[in-house]
Amino acid sequence: MGIREFYAGVSPSTTALPTTTPPTALSHFTVVDYGVCVLLLVSSLAIGLFYARRGRGQNTVRQFLLANRSMGSLPVALSLLATFQSAVAILGVPGEIYRSGTEYWFLGCSYLLGLLVPAHIFIPIFYRLNISSAYEYLELRFTKVVRLCGTITFIFQMVIYMGVVLYAPALALNAVTGLDLWGSVLALGIVCTIYTSLGGLKAVIWTDVFQTAVMFLGQLAVVIVGAAKVGGIGRVWDVASQHGHISGIDLNPDPFVRHTFWTLAFGGVFMMLSLYGVNQAQVQRYLSSRTEKAAILSCYAVFPCQQITLCIGCLIGLVMFVYYHDHPWAEAQVSSDQLVLYFVMDILGELPGLPGLFVACLFSGSLSTISSAFNSLATVTIEDLIRPHFPEISENRATLISKVLAVVYGLVCLGMAYVSSLMGPVLQAAISIFGMVGGPLLGLFCLGIFFPCANSTGAVVGLLAGLIMAFWIGIGSMVSNMTSRMVSSPLNGTVFPSFGNTTVVSMTTLMPSAGSKPTGLQRFYSLSYLWYSAHSSTTVIIIGLLISLLTGGTKGQPPNPRTIYPVLPRLLALLPISCRDRLPCQEYSEVIHVVFKYPFTFVLYVPSPMSSPAPSYHIHSLTLPVFFPHFSFLFFFFLRIVKFF
Repeated sequence: MGIREFYAGVSPSTTALPTTTPPTALSHFTVVDYGVCVLLLVSSLAIGLFYARRGRGQNTVRQFLLANRSMGSLPVALSLLATFQSAVAILGVPGEIYRSGTEYWFLGCSYLLGLLVPAHIFIPIFYRLNISSAYEYLELRFTKVVRLCGTITFIFQMVIYMGVVLYAPALALNAVTGLDLWGSVLALGIVCTIYTSLGGLKAVIWTDVFQTAVMFLGQLAVVIVGAAKVGGIGRVWDVASQHGHISGIDLNPDPFVRHTFWTLAFGGVFMMLSLYGVNQAQVQRYLSSRTEKAAILSCYAVFPCQQITLCIGCLIGLVMFVYYHDHPWAEAQVSSDQLVLYFVMDILGELPGLPGLFVACLFSGSLSTISSAFNSLATVTIEDLIRPHFPEISENRATLISKVLAVVYGLVCLGMAYVSSLMGPVLQAAISIFGMVGGPLLGLFCLGIFFPCANSTGAVVGLLAGLIMAFWIGIGSMVSNMTSRMVSSPLNGTVFPSFGNTTVVSMTTLMPSAGSKPTGLQRFYSLSYLWYSAHSSTTVIIIGLLISLLTGGTKGQPPNPRTIYPVLPRLLALLPISCRDRLPCQEYSEVIHVVFKYPFTFVLYVPSPMSSPAPSYHIHSLTLPVFFPHFSFLFFFFLRIVKFF
């Protein structure tokens, strides 16, 4: 994931506190609550040590980084979900629903296509290539230079991100509960580093399963207790409806409107693809599955889990809205993530153990996210940076280096958390960098998978162009919003939910006042954050194709057919042969012929994307429904005309 892509972040926006006195940390956070948090950390550590001991004697890189390709679909699916559900998302979704209503729920529509494409395109290609790193694909498809560019971009993205995602929730907890800031950061960072470096991916996946259960329990406790205190779910729905907080479908196609149905349902697809299609943390989990079918099933299983998680977040936001509707607001101001924590402490404070359960829920979100970051960073470093230059390295030594790398990245994470504490307002920009990088990386992989005529020069130039465009829009939007806040009333700053291990990115979109609309670059910078991934990935593809065509395409050396998913060739099969012969991709547009069996069937002969070493051809037969004879005739007639020319 949506990111994100994609994306969540710590919003600079503020919300009024209730007139009731804010809960004080130590009066609500009891010994039982501390015990629940410690139990979570000890349990996570125990799982890591268990798999470290159990895996002793099987010291191979395959076991450490890919769990020896032995995982079933259910634990992989829950691990995928846990990586998606960061602590910032747990705080961010209710805050968004509280402020803006339930329109954000339509993001769930993007989950279907955002998971179908990875399940049937990305996973089969990556799994059958028998790779450990997603960026290894880039070398098989292009060159080592492209692989190196993708790897460095990913490392930059994750190093900036993981420190912030560790520090930001701890900062919010400290502000609301009084929980020691650096005690939380160090506890999470050290525990996560230990079980990730000792147990490898298998320990990470099983701790994710445990932490997913804790996250569900913590959020359900808030919904159940909160709903009971405001009169039940029925009253929550009635009050929210009366005050316009149950949103309808907004079919406005304007991409500069922050949330519409089209923005959420279709713009969100690109963020989902950047997270669940090509992000190393997710790809690594697919590759750990015992079979390709299990990997695909895990992708399918994430869909209902995501919908449940999204619905729970929306319910918390609605319950919070009704609860504070019953309590007048005061003048004090807090950020949205702190507001959720104040709400939780308000309703759970009198029930020993439940505040601790929700904090454990946040700790679980942080642990699952940063453990995925450590493991994926160790993987790309050993597989993409070390092994290509030292191919003679033994398995035992490579495994040891992988464990050391996990420790090193754990220390880097703690260092970045400290840097985050010094950044102040720049913290927002650091968080946003994660989302800016996801779209261009998606575009790079799509360029390789869907366009056989793309070459390495086009890939590198396209990636750079996409990154420049993403940073231009993202940073320009933030600077524009910061400037606007200095001269106007508070704007539409938003904490957006997180999408992945890869998840925290806040792209705050300017909400213009009713009397004026932004123009020029201001208008450009007000593009909805949900279209950022689509915009930057499309830039990579367009620029990459143009440069590839200008530099001669593949120059008579077609790429490995196992790295291609021939969507365009299947469409180009309908073009006349004279047109196909002029295409620079003719090696892959060479669909032999179409056999017609009017009125109901036609057959296409197309290159098989997974054949090796030379392309072979397989048959696609489509039987048109008997109850559509006119459509069958028109389709047949159209294909006959095309074939004639």
